[in-house]
Amino acid sequence: MSHSLAPTPATGGAAPPRSQAVVVVLAFSGIVVALMQTLVIPIVPELPKLLDANASDAAWAVTATLLAAAVATPVMGRLGDMYGKRRMLLVSVALLVAGSVVAALSDTLAPMVVGRVLQGLASGVIPLGISIMRDELPAERLASATAMMSASLGVGGALGLPAAALIADNFDWHTLFWTSAALGVVAGALVLALVPESRVRTGGRFDVLGAVGVAVGLVCLLLAVSKGADWGWTSGTTLGLFAAAVLVLLVWGGYELRTREPLVDLRTTVRRQVLVTNLASIAVGFAMFAMSLVMPQLLQMPAATGYGLGQSMLAAGLVMAPSGLVMMATAPVSALVTKARGPKTTLMIGALIVAAGYGLCIALMSEVWHFVLVSCVIGAGIGFTYGSMPALIMGAVEPSETAAANSLNTLMRSIGTSFASALAGVILAQMTTSFGSVALPSRDGFRTVLAVGAGAALLAFAVAAFLPGRRVEAADAVGAGTLRAASAEDAAGAEAVREG
Repeated sequence: MSHSLAPTPATGGAAPPRSQAVVVVLAFSGIVVALMQTLVIPIVPELPKLLDANASDAAWAVTATLLAAAVATPVMGRLGDMYGKRRMLLVSVALLVAGSVVAALSDTLAPMVVGRVLQGLASGVIPLGISIMRDELPAERLASATAMMSASLGVGGALGLPAAALIADNFDWHTLFWTSAALGVVAGALVLALVPESRVRTGGRFDVLGAVGVAVGLVCLLLAVSKGADWGWTSGTTLGLFAAAVLVLLVWGGYELRTREPLVDLRTTVRRQVLVTNLASIAVGFAMFAMSLVMPQLLQMPAATGYGLGQSMLAAGLVMAPSGLVMMATAPVSALVTKARGPKTTLMIGALIVAAGYGLCIALMSEVWHFVLVSCVIGAGIGFTYGSMPALIMGAVEPSETAAANSLNTLMRSIGTSFASALAGVILAQMTTSFGSVALPSRDGFRTVLAVGAGAALLAFAVAAFLPGRRVEAADAVGAGTLRAASAEDAAGAEAVREG
């Protein structure tokens, strides 16, 4: 495998204006892509009527995006390492714009699903953006910049809900997708104008069989998880998909270990720091999404239930929005902790804050301000955890593998959110109370989901304890820096020979 490594950015001094612009543009692009996850939430109950489809079929407008994102994330990461991260970031943004336009022009289910698939294929923007930052930014700017980029996933989700609710309440629903398309065009233009293309590439051959294998395995797994409640968890379809996922991923893993240029370098992923970080990411993704599932439902539940607050979708979104701002504000703080104590400590602190937030919510869930407070606490914890993960991953892989490794880490978080959605759905469906002629999730059901979210955060804390200590991280960083310096010297020497 051939490697093309550019010299690492100079350290010391203030970051130049161009570096600051790169950070802002990439973070904005990440937020735009994250918005698509909450884009359709305000209109989900009306989708069957809007698309002239039954409720089960209309749900594919949400499921299709999840499946497409799972497939695209590792593929785009590998393509970015091979052919250029900025190039694949632009391809991702173009797919987002195309999908938004298709969905905006749709009035039936089929084109809507196609549009949502295209939007899901844009999910590689955040890991690609983190990788560009590693290649282009001065070392002293990298920790805070990657923390902000990583947090943009949560920021976009938190800010997207009230924005989407406001648009859905006051305009035709197609405006949601036209807005998404316009934001995508702005993001693409800014990337073209201000983000440089990295020269750090692996080259080589794209692993088509590996891409097909991981796509089939992930689709089987996530389809079973997301549709299991509708089909029945013990139905032949659900169990068959789980079995197929296990079989396909095992075969895929064996193939990836034998091929010279794999889509995912499994030998890298089993390194202690990478493996433990990815396992913690699943738990953090689970913990984060539990908040997004419980709080809006409690806020919108009828007040007559005794525990619902009877708020509108817009009001519920506004309650959740401050958590996104807190995530963004926490990013530089998490970078300071990482610089002082290492990313392992940052991840563990964040996990404890998230667990404390869920514990607080179990005790405080009777006033609107309670939920604002809790969402901000959990948002701060997510900001810490999401900010530490890129640092942990990049501290254990070569620059030429950064996009693929970060993409896999992002995928692990997405798998965690998918399992959170499935488990919370089961709990709330089983623990119900009668409200007139309707069965609604009970107060104890919501508290159980919150307790599970706290448990997931504590699990992330326990898993993170197995990460290498700061001295090991420092030794790894010195070794990686020596390798990069040697590579840069080799490149400079080769250039001198060519000029001679």
